[in-house]
Amino acid sequence: MIGSMLIRAENLRKTYRMGDTDVRALRGVDLSIAEGEYVALTGPSGSGKSTLMHLLGCLDTPTEGRYLLAGEDVGRMSDRQLAEIRNRRIGFVFQTFNLLARANALHNVELPLIYARVGARERRRRAEEALELVGLAERKNHRPNELSGGQRQRVAVARALVVRPSILLADEPTGNLDTATGDEILSLFDRLHDEGQTIILVTHEPDIAAHARRHIAMRDGQIESDDGNGKH
Repeated sequence: MIGSMLIRAENLRKTYRMGDTDVRALRGVDLSIAEGEYVALTGPSGSGKSTLMHLLGCLDTPTEGRYLLAGEDVGRMSDRQLAEIRNRRIGFVFQTFNLLARANALHNVELPLIYARVGARERRRRAEEALELVGLAERKNHRPNELSGGQRQRVAVARALVVRPSILLADEPTGNLDTATGDEILSLFDRLHDEGQTIILVTHEPDIAAHARRHIAMRDGQIESDDGNGKH
C-alpha cells in the first residue's frame, strides 16, 4: 500500500574536493519516494548511488539542492537534529553486520534505543519483538560468533527495525552472504515490505534488485532510468 510522499530530492548535487580536483559525485538528482515503496538503487561503482544513499540517510548533506524527508528540509537541520533523524527515522543495514562481538543478539538490537534514551524495560520489550519479527527470538542470548552469517544479518535487520523507522536503508545487505542465505534475507525484506515498510535497497546485482518493485539506475552522478512506481 503506497502512502504519502516520504522523500523528495530536488536538484541534489554533491562535490568532493580531492586534492586540487573537484569530484562531482552527484550532478542534479530529482527523486520522489512515497511511504510503502520498495526501491532498488543500482549502478556501477562511481555512479553516485552510494553518495545518494548517504544523503537520503542523513549521513551527509548536499553541496546544492534540497532534500525533504516527510516534508522537513534536512538541509536546514543542525547536527543534533540530523543525528535525531538517523536514530529515530532511518534504519540502516550494511554489508558488514557491525555487531558488538561481546554482546548478545538482544543487547545488539537494543543499542539504538539506548542512544534514544528509551527505558530498560521498554528497550528489552521492543528488542525481543524485533528479534521475533526476523525469526530469531530463540537466539537472543547468543553472541555473534555463535550465529551464522545469515543470522547475524537478521540481528542487524532487527537492530535497524527496533527504532520503527520510516525508511529501511540497506546497502549491499547480502554482499557477505552465500546465495541461499542472501535469498533468506531478501525474503525477509519482501515480507517487511508486504507489511508496509518503506525500503531502499542499494545494490549492483540485478538479481537482488529484482526483489524491489521500483528500479532506479544511476550513472555518472545522475539518474539514468526510473521505472516509476513499478508494481504494487
